[in-house]
Amino acid sequence: MVKILQKEDKVLRTIARPVPKEDIDSPKIGKIISTMKKAMRAEEDAVAIAAPQIGESLRIFIVSGKTLALIGKEKEGSPETGADKQDKQKEVLPDLVFINPKVLRISKKTHMLEEGCLSVRWLYGDVRRAEKVTVQACDEKGNLFTRGASGLLAQIFQPETEHLDGKLFIDKAMNIKELPPKELKEKRHAH
Repeated sequence: MVKILQKEDKVLRTIARPVPKEDIDSPKIGKIISTMKKAMRAEEDAVAIAAPQIGESLRIFIVSGKTLALIGKEKEGSPETGADKQDKQKEVLPDLVFINPKVLRISKKTHMLEEGCLSVRWLYGDVRRAEKVTVQACDEKGNLFTRGASGLLAQIFQPETEHLDGKLFIDKAMNIKELPPKELKEKRHAH
C-alpha cells in the first residue's frame, strides 16, 4: 500500500521540480504516475492527487476518472432514477494526468467552497476559489494540452497546482473543523 504523506512532511512544503520534457514518457515517470493512481484509488473519497503527496517532488497531478465521470454526468443535468445514479457512480473515465501544469487563466469571480485533502486527513475548511480555471500541461506521452474547467473541476485544479508550490489548503482555509470518517459519512447521508 502506498503511503500518502501528511501535512507535517517537508516535501509537501517544497516547490516541486518540473519534469524534464525528455523524461515525461520514461519508465521512471510512468512508475511514479502508476504509484499516484494506486494511492488515489486506495482512498474512497479521493478526487485527485499530486506527486508530492506520495513523496515525489515533481510537478505532476492526477484527477480521478471516477470524479471526471461524476462531473460529466452532473453537467448532463438529466433527471435520474436511483438505478441510473448507481450506474453512473460505477462508470469511470480514464484518470487525467497533468505534467508540468501551468494556470493560464483564472476567473475573477470566486466563491467559498468546502475542501479537504488526502494529506490533511479529516480536516475540512472553507476556501475562496475561482469559479473558472484554465490549465495547460503535458499528458503521459508529452503531448501539450489545455483544459478549461468550472465547478468541481476548477476547484480541483486550484489546490492541486498549489500542492506543486508547497502550499496546502489549510494555509488559506477558514472555519477549519475535524470530521472523522464516521461523522463525514453521516453528514453526507444527511444531504
